[in-house]
Amino acid sequence: MTVAELPTRVWVPVCAYAVLLPERGVCALVDGRQVALFRTHNGHVHAIGNLDPFTGAHVLSRGIVGSRGEEPTVASPMHKQVFSLVTGQCLDDPSVAVPTYPTRVNDGRVEVGL
Repeated sequence: MTVAELPTRVWVPVCAYAVLLPERGVCALVDGRQVALFRTHNGHVHAIGNLDPFTGAHVLSRGIVGSRGEEPTVASPMHKQVFSLVTGQCLDDPSVAVPTYPTRVNDGRVEVGL
């Protein structure tokens, strides 16, 4: 695939950066998808799918934010499986992952890339 063939990413504004509390998650509906947004202690914003693949419940935004080593993570509030906020990979069961979405802060607003 050449650069000209790459699809154009659409950036969807979601919320003001200031409303995201460090180490807390929020859920946003982005183009019909539930996306869990997290602002980590270092100020980075991460976005993953909000669906817990183990329970089928849309709850990951309510999970416990932490880390394993240098990897920022969220633990599901249901059965505590831990997911990487960078890759979406479940660190307790590598055969399971949730989608991840690129984020950026543009003029004080968090945007999610689709």
